Amino acid sequence: MDRQLEVDQHNLVSAWQERLPALMEDGDSFNVLADEGDPNSLLIHFNAAGRQGYSLDFRCKYVDSREVAVDLLDVEQSGIHIDEHSDAVQQLAQQYTRQIHECAQALQNMTNP
Repeated sequence: MDRQLEVDQHNLVSAWQERLPALMEDGDSFNVLADEGDPNSLLIHFNAAGRQGYSLDFRCKYVDSREVAVDLLDVEQSGIHIDEHSDAVQQLAQQYTRQIHECAQALQNMTNP
């Protein structure tokens, strides 16, 4: 049976900010924010290392206390919105999606005690 997420969103943001760096590639940076429109969602912004200047925005929604759904919301290159279908962007999106899932898995002791 699915269990609803019963963790305060701001505590969840703090936990993500502490845990996610261990899963990141060297030079990449991120920011995790509460999604004010949905108490079960987080907004995660990644800045990719390197000269390409890519940044990607994701929504991580807790479907229940164990499972997250990850959606790519926006991709920019040097501050300009770009098409997310290029191979380079798709590789970054897959990498960050995997890191989001790994972080959610690592925090299951908090979200699904």
